[in-house]
Amino acid sequence: MPELPDAERAIGYTFTDKALLRTCFTHASVAGQESNERLEFLGDAVLELYVTEKLYRDCAAREGELTELRKQYVSREALEEAERRLGLLRFLHYAGGADALRGKTASNLYEAVTGAIYLDGGYAAAEAFLARTLAGKSAENYKSALQELVQQREHTTPSYETAETENGFICEVHALGQSARGSGNSKKLAEQAAAKLLFGKLTEQ
Repeated sequence: MPELPDAERAIGYTFTDKALLRTCFTHASVAGQESNERLEFLGDAVLELYVTEKLYRDCAAREGELTELRKQYVSREALEEAERRLGLLRFLHYAGGADALRGKTASNLYEAVTGAIYLDGGYAAAEAFLARTLAGKSAENYKSALQELVQQREHTTPSYETAETENGFICEVHALGQSARGSGNSKKLAEQAAAKLLFGKLTEQ
């Protein structure tokens, strides 16, 4: 596998055990070789521990709210986004054509890499990799997070008031007796910014 050094550069981590690196980039469709499925299983647990500890330390939300936040951090979409930024799929060995890459291949690969780093360098190495590559809550998720939070506490939904200004858009969102104002270059971005601020207010209570 001559591209191993390129894969390490993409990951940002140099493996002591190159066999682990080779395994994490071997798809289950490849016959006669150990696949990355077991590493994916391990990586999933490491990822959940990292996110759980991060949320516990950084967010003063209640247990149910923390659980919802964790779901967003470790969702298939979030892991696929992390994989795309690193460009890991180009190093994956697979058989059977492009059909083998359907489904959760990208997110599974990110988990497998996490598991391989954990085995090779310990939790500190895996934590550093995740801190560098796993995006925090993206702005586009705050509206849904806010709605879930409000519906948990009270069977209502947030209300948004958005107006266009000379410099873009400004939005004010109201929920649970609180409000917040955000701005952005588009209506969507302004709503996202306002939702983020109000979500922060409500989870700090």
